[in-house]
Amino acid sequence: MRVNTIQKALKQGETVLCGWLHIPNTWTAEMMANADWDCLTVDMQHGLHSIETAIQMMQAIATTNTIPFARSKWNDPGQIMRLLDGGAYGIICPMINTKKECERFVGACRYPPLGYRSMGPTRAKLYAGNDYVKKANESILVFAMVETLEALNNINQICSVKGLDGVFIGSGDLKLSIEADKTEKTSFDNAVQQIITTSKQHNLFVGVWCDSVNNTLKMIEKGCQFIALKSDGKILMEHVDKETKQVRKQIKNRQ
Repeated sequence: MRVNTIQKALKQGETVLCGWLHIPNTWTAEMMANADWDCLTVDMQHGLHSIETAIQMMQAIATTNTIPFARSKWNDPGQIMRLLDGGAYGIICPMINTKKECERFVGACRYPPLGYRSMGPTRAKLYAGNDYVKKANESILVFAMVETLEALNNINQICSVKGLDGVFIGSGDLKLSIEADKTEKTSFDNAVQQIITTSKQHNLFVGVWCDSVNNTLKMIEKGCQFIALKSDGKILMEHVDKETKQVRKQIKNRQ
């Protein structure tokens, strides 16, 4: 089976940089795959992809050594299995709030006896190798997103689920959940530290989405290894806005 280099890097204590794909296009996916990312996540939750587009984008990513991941739109076993059959080497699932929900998610990612994933690795076998079914359980990375106060309160139980590789902090929704509860005294920073500490006690990797380079460095210092920085759409918008403003400024100065 093709080596999951992300799994290898994380086990060695290295930091992994993950690009985030919102734009439903194979060309942008291919360009991102040729940039200096370790892996790319096709985001089915907030990206604009269909399942067909997502698989086509993973095909484009496969022209490089960048590893394809996917975030499922929800804790939907059917879609999770299709993304894996399409070649995703890691699955990130949003809004995991309880141990039971985590068990449902992990089970969809693992073949029996560890889970209930149905055998039919349509494209995955072509991408990964003929021994995919035999080695998938030990090679595919599974990250549960912790992004609510409910999940924070259940973090120890979530982390105890067998077959889970890591916890991914949904920073935006976690902040929203904390701010929405006027009785909650836990700060975002304290919540993040609690998640990291508990995850590491269970020997799990910790991932997080970051909106800036400075925030990325802070999260790495806190103990996060799997870093998702912005998204293709956000990077494009920021760069275009910066460029056009610079041009307009130069034009104005010349007048």
